Amino acid sequence: MANNLKSSCRIALVRRVHTGLQRLPGVAENSASEAAEAPKTQNNKDFSFSPPVPGKGSTLRWAGKKYEEIPIAHIKATYNNTHIQVVSAQNAPLTLLSCGTEGFKNAKKGTAIAAQTTGIAAAAKACVKGVSHVRVVVKGLGPGRLAAIKGLTMGGLKVISITDNTPIPHNGCRPRKAGSAVSFLCLIGSPPRLGSPTFLSWEKFQLPFPSVDLI
Repeated sequence: MANNLKSSCRIALVRRVHTGLQRLPGVAENSASEAAEAPKTQNNKDFSFSPPVPGKGSTLRWAGKKYEEIPIAHIKATYNNTHIQVVSAQNAPLTLLSCGTEGFKNAKKGTAIAAQTTGIAAAAKACVKGVSHVRVVVKGLGPGRLAAIKGLTMGGLKVISITDNTPIPHNGCRPRKAGSAVSFLCLIGSPPRLGSPTFLSWEKFQLPFPSVDLI
Protein backbone atom coordinates (compact mmCIF):
# COMPACT_ATOMS: atom_id res chain seq x y z
CA MET A 1 0.00 0.00 0.00
CA ALA A 2 2.79 2.37 0.95
CA ASN A 3 4.73 1.48 -2.21
CA ASN A 4 1.71 2.22 -4.42
CA LEU A 5 1.28 5.62 -2.74
CA LYS A 6 4.96 6.49 -3.27
CA SER A 7 4.83 5.50 -6.94
CA SER A 8 1.69 7.60 -7.55
CA CYS A 9 3.33 10.61 -5.90
CA ARG A 10 6.42 10.19 -8.08
CA ILE A 11 4.28 10.00 -11.24
CA ALA A 12 2.38 13.15 -10.28
CA LEU A 13 5.64 14.99 -9.55
CA VAL A 14 7.13 13.95 -12.90
CA ARG A 15 4.00 15.16 -14.71
CA ARG A 16 4.17 18.54 -13.00
CA VAL A 17 7.85 18.95 -13.89
CA HIS A 18 7.15 17.95 -17.49
CA THR A 19 4.27 20.42 -17.85
CA GLY A 20 6.35 23.14 -16.20
CA LEU A 21 9.16 22.60 -18.72
CA GLN A 22 6.64 22.85 -21.55
CA ARG A 23 5.32 26.17 -20.24
CA LEU A 24 8.77 27.76 -19.88
CA PRO A 25 9.11 28.83 -23.57
CA GLY A 26 5.68 30.46 -23.48
CA VAL A 27 6.52 32.34 -20.30
CA ALA A 28 9.81 33.51 -21.82
CA GLU A 29 8.02 34.77 -24.93
CA ASN A 30 5.45 36.64 -22.82
CA SER A 31 8.15 38.28 -20.75
CA ALA A 32 10.02 39.29 -23.90
CA SER A 33 6.87 40.83 -25.44
CA GLU A 34 6.13 42.71 -22.20
CA ALA A 35 9.68 44.04 -22.18
CA ALA A 36 9.29 45.19 -25.78
CA GLU A 37 5.99 46.93 -24.99
CA ALA A 38 7.37 48.65 -21.88
CA PRO A 39 8.94 51.61 -23.76
CA LYS A 40 5.67 52.09 -25.66
CA THR A 41 3.70 52.40 -22.46
CA GLN A 42 6.26 54.85 -21.14
CA ASN A 43 5.84 56.96 -24.26
CA ASN A 44 2.05 56.84 -23.92
CA LYS A 45 2.35 58.55 -20.54
CA ASP A 46 3.50 61.69 -22.34
CA PHE A 47 0.35 61.68 -24.51
CA SER A 48 -2.14 64.48 -23.91
CA PHE A 49 -5.26 65.62 -25.74
CA SER A 50 -4.63 69.26 -24.79
CA PRO A 51 -2.31 71.38 -26.96
CA PRO A 52 1.25 71.81 -25.70
CA VAL A 53 2.24 74.75 -23.56
CA PRO A 54 4.16 77.45 -25.48
CA GLY A 55 7.87 76.91 -25.08
CA LYS A 56 7.61 73.15 -24.46
CA GLY A 57 8.01 70.49 -27.10
CA SER A 58 5.46 67.81 -27.88
CA THR A 59 5.73 64.36 -29.45
CA LEU A 60 2.36 64.73 -31.18
CA ARG A 61 2.37 65.10 -34.96
CA TRP A 62 -0.41 65.92 -37.42
CA ALA A 63 0.41 64.94 -41.01
CA GLY A 64 4.08 64.99 -39.99
CA LYS A 65 3.92 68.54 -38.62
CA LYS A 66 4.36 69.92 -35.14
CA TYR A 67 1.68 71.91 -33.37
CA GLU A 68 3.47 75.19 -34.06
CA GLU A 69 3.72 74.41 -37.79
CA ILE A 70 -0.01 73.92 -38.39
CA PRO A 71 -1.99 76.74 -40.11
CA ILE A 72 -4.45 78.85 -38.13
CA ALA A 73 -8.08 79.61 -39.04
CA HIS A 74 -9.18 82.94 -37.56
CA ILE A 75 -12.96 83.30 -37.15
CA LYS A 76 -14.40 86.73 -36.32
CA ALA A 77 -18.08 86.32 -35.47
CA THR A 78 -19.97 89.59 -35.18
CA TYR A 79 -23.70 90.10 -34.85
CA ASN A 80 -24.00 91.19 -38.50
CA ASN A 81 -21.34 89.13 -40.29
CA THR A 82 -18.78 86.34 -39.96
CA HIS A 83 -15.20 86.58 -41.31
CA ILE A 84 -12.94 83.55 -41.79
CA GLN A 85 -9.24 83.84 -42.64
CA VAL A 86 -6.81 80.92 -42.90
CA VAL A 87 -3.14 81.80 -42.46
CA SER A 88 0.00 79.69 -42.45
CA ALA A 89 2.24 79.13 -39.46
CA GLN A 90 4.36 82.05 -40.70
CA ASN A 91 1.22 84.27 -40.73
CA ALA A 92 1.01 84.30 -44.54
CA PRO A 93 -2.63 84.69 -45.71
CA LEU A 94 -4.08 81.71 -47.58
CA THR A 95 -7.84 82.38 -47.78
CA LEU A 96 -10.10 85.23 -46.69
CA LEU A 97 -13.88 84.94 -46.92
CA SER A 98 -16.96 86.39 -45.29
CA CYS A 99 -20.70 85.90 -45.49
CA GLY A 100 -20.96 88.93 -47.77
CA THR A 101 -18.53 87.49 -50.33
CA GLU A 102 -20.56 84.27 -50.44
CA GLY A 103 -23.64 86.10 -51.69
CA PHE A 104 -25.56 86.75 -48.47
CA LYS A 105 -27.01 90.23 -48.07
CA ASN A 106 -28.45 92.40 -45.33
CA ALA A 107 -29.72 90.52 -42.27
CA LYS A 108 -28.95 87.09 -43.79
CA LYS A 109 -25.22 87.73 -43.29
CA GLY A 110 -25.62 87.40 -39.53
CA THR A 111 -27.18 83.91 -39.60
CA ALA A 112 -25.61 80.58 -38.70
CA ILE A 113 -26.33 79.11 -42.14
CA ALA A 114 -24.32 81.88 -43.79
CA ALA A 115 -21.39 81.24 -41.42
CA GLN A 116 -21.49 77.50 -42.13
CA THR A 117 -21.51 78.11 -45.89
CA THR A 118 -18.57 80.46 -45.54
CA GLY A 119 -16.67 77.86 -43.50
CA ILE A 120 -17.21 75.21 -46.17
CA ALA A 121 -15.96 77.56 -48.89
CA ALA A 122 -12.92 78.59 -46.85
CA ALA A 123 -12.05 74.95 -46.14
CA ALA A 124 -12.34 74.04 -49.83
CA LYS A 125 -9.93 76.83 -50.82
CA ALA A 126 -7.51 75.90 -48.03
CA CYS A 127 -7.50 72.22 -49.05
CA VAL A 128 -6.54 73.21 -52.59
CA LYS A 129 -3.46 74.93 -51.14
CA GLY A 130 -2.40 71.80 -49.24
CA VAL A 131 -3.91 72.47 -45.82
CA SER A 132 -5.31 69.44 -44.00
CA HIS A 133 -5.20 70.37 -40.30
CA VAL A 134 -5.93 73.77 -38.73
CA ARG A 135 -5.93 75.46 -35.38
CA VAL A 136 -9.09 77.51 -34.87
CA VAL A 137 -9.06 80.88 -33.08
CA VAL A 138 -12.54 82.32 -32.47
CA LYS A 139 -13.24 85.97 -31.66
CA GLY A 140 -16.65 87.52 -31.07
CA LEU A 141 -20.08 86.52 -29.80
CA GLY A 142 -21.99 86.37 -33.06
CA PRO A 143 -24.39 83.57 -34.09
CA GLY A 144 -21.80 82.10 -36.47
CA ARG A 145 -19.25 80.98 -33.88
CA LEU A 146 -19.94 77.25 -33.86
CA ALA A 147 -21.47 77.16 -37.34
CA ALA A 148 -18.22 78.40 -38.90
CA ILE A 149 -16.20 75.67 -37.14
CA LYS A 150 -18.70 73.07 -38.32
CA GLY A 151 -18.35 74.41 -41.85
CA LEU A 152 -14.56 74.01 -41.72
CA THR A 153 -14.90 70.36 -40.73
CA MET A 154 -17.57 69.75 -43.38
CA GLY A 155 -15.26 71.27 -45.98
CA GLY A 156 -12.54 68.68 -45.34
CA LEU A 157 -10.33 70.28 -42.70
CA LYS A 158 -9.46 68.59 -39.42
CA VAL A 159 -9.63 70.88 -36.39
CA ILE A 160 -7.05 69.97 -33.74
CA SER A 161 -7.65 72.82 -31.28
CA ILE A 162 -10.15 75.62 -30.62
CA THR A 163 -9.04 78.81 -28.86
CA ASP A 164 -11.46 81.53 -27.74
CA ASN A 165 -9.86 84.94 -28.20
CA THR A 166 -12.94 87.05 -27.41
CA PRO A 167 -11.91 90.25 -25.55
CA ILE A 168 -13.42 90.57 -22.08
CA PRO A 169 -13.49 94.04 -20.45
CA HIS A 170 -12.19 94.15 -16.89
CA ASN A 171 -14.17 97.20 -15.74
CA GLY A 172 -13.21 98.96 -18.95
CA CYS A 173 -15.07 101.76 -20.74
CA ARG A 174 -17.81 103.68 -19.00
CA PRO A 175 -21.27 102.56 -20.19
CA ARG A 176 -23.73 104.89 -21.86
CA LYS A 177 -26.08 106.95 -19.75
CA ALA A 178 -29.56 105.62 -19.11
CA GLY A 179 -32.29 106.43 -21.60
CA SER A 180 -35.46 108.44 -21.00
CA ALA A 181 -37.52 105.41 -20.01
CA VAL A 182 -34.98 104.31 -17.41
CA SER A 183 -34.69 107.82 -15.99
CA PHE A 184 -38.49 107.99 -15.66
CA LEU A 185 -38.47 104.76 -13.69
CA CYS A 186 -35.73 106.15 -11.50
CA LEU A 187 -37.90 109.21 -10.78
CA ILE A 188 -40.87 107.17 -9.64
CA GLY A 189 -38.63 104.79 -7.71
CA SER A 190 -37.59 107.37 -5.10
CA PRO A 191 -39.86 110.01 -3.51
CA PRO A 192 -38.98 113.60 -4.50
CA ARG A 193 -38.74 116.53 -2.16
CA LEU A 194 -41.73 118.60 -1.09
CA GLY A 195 -42.59 121.36 -3.48
CA SER A 196 -40.90 119.71 -6.45
CA PRO A 197 -42.85 119.54 -9.73
CA THR A 198 -42.92 115.72 -9.63
CA PHE A 199 -44.35 115.52 -6.09
CA LEU A 200 -47.95 115.29 -7.34
CA SER A 201 -47.07 112.55 -9.83
CA TRP A 202 -45.29 110.66 -7.06
CA GLU A 203 -48.49 110.48 -5.01
CA LYS A 204 -50.20 108.73 -7.92
CA PHE A 205 -47.64 105.91 -7.84
CA GLN A 206 -47.70 105.45 -4.04
CA LEU A 207 -49.38 102.25 -2.95
CA PRO A 208 -51.76 102.33 0.07
CA PHE A 209 -50.25 100.34 2.92
CA PRO A 210 -52.49 99.13 5.80
CA SER A 211 -51.85 100.77 9.13
CA VAL A 212 -50.48 98.47 11.85
CA ASP A 213 -50.99 99.24 15.54
CA LEU A 214 -47.97 98.38 17.65
CA ILE A 215 -48.75 96.96 21.10
